[in-house]
Amino acid sequence: MFLLYHDYSLLERNTFGIDVKAKSFLSFSDPQGLIQFYQSNPEYRDMEHLIVGGGSNLLFLHDVDELVLSSDVSGIEILKEDKESVWVEAGAGIDWDEFVAFCVGNGWGGVENLSLIPGKAGAAPVQNIGAYGVEVSSVIREVHGVDLQTLQEKTFTREMCQFSYRNSIFKQEWKCRFVVTSVVFELTKKPEFKLDYGDVAAEVERLGKVSHSNIRRAVIAIRERKLPDPDIIGNAGSFFKNPVVEDEKAHTLKAKYPDVPLYPAGAGKVKIAAAWLIEHAGWKGKRIGQAGVHDGQALVLVNHGGATGQEIFDLSEQIRTDVENKFAIQLEREVNVIG
Repeated sequence: MFLLYHDYSLLERNTFGIDVKAKSFLSFSDPQGLIQFYQSNPEYRDMEHLIVGGGSNLLFLHDVDELVLSSDVSGIEILKEDKESVWVEAGAGIDWDEFVAFCVGNGWGGVENLSLIPGKAGAAPVQNIGAYGVEVSSVIREVHGVDLQTLQEKTFTREMCQFSYRNSIFKQEWKCRFVVTSVVFELTKKPEFKLDYGDVAAEVERLGKVSHSNIRRAVIAIRERKLPDPDIIGNAGSFFKNPVVEDEKAHTLKAKYPDVPLYPAGAGKVKIAAAWLIEHAGWKGKRIGQAGVHDGQALVLVNHGGATGQEIFDLSEQIRTDVENKFAIQLEREVNVIG
């Protein structure tokens, strides 16, 4: 099934709260709905398109002339299970945190550290979302969707997805060609806890014994303390990626700034906390007009009300320039800029 709208407001479809419209907006509830739309409306085949989920990783600079596709596939299905693990398929339109709550509620581990990340399940593999020492690629087994070139359903295994830090094949050669309709996760029934990132261990200890549910509660508590609620103040979570640099560059920076947070990132590589760089470049809590940097977490840019996408983008450019001038490190946006 599919529904096509014209002059569709995207205000509720992006967490920055940018008031823009889509010339055409298509919502579909199953893979065949998307395929049938294109088959019965061939004039749209050559039209450029934009795929959106919950809009928690988008910054619109102006109205959208492309056809906007929204994969609103629902449902959670247990595919198979044994004593050690369970394979669960989630529709792309499922709210991500609701899916995490479902898994934790059933005693399945693997996604509890990813609690309270805004967005839809279908966006998780595209962005390879991650938080508190866990990336979603560690539990993804398959990604199902539609190839818009052939109008055929296609499945990617985890290996085919080419996951890396906040990246996947769906942001590279298959960008705008593949529409995710569902994701298959393999979750564990055994207690395998990840507590060695940030304040998670201390927060869990405060709550009591270590468990999947207490890790979820701990992560939610930490995120609510540090990050603004997009329902209250417009934002897209982390605006920039944590930069990954060579060991030598990281050690040089550490010698000059002993308190800079560094994390191992593979052979000869180190990840640097972008929030620290932004804060020490003097931007934490600053605002220009209605666009600003959150006063509790410098990695988050916010819309204080009525800011345009262009104003938020311009602010991000000033931040990038100042960080590069001060630390000789280039920040890369995690948010996708549409414009």
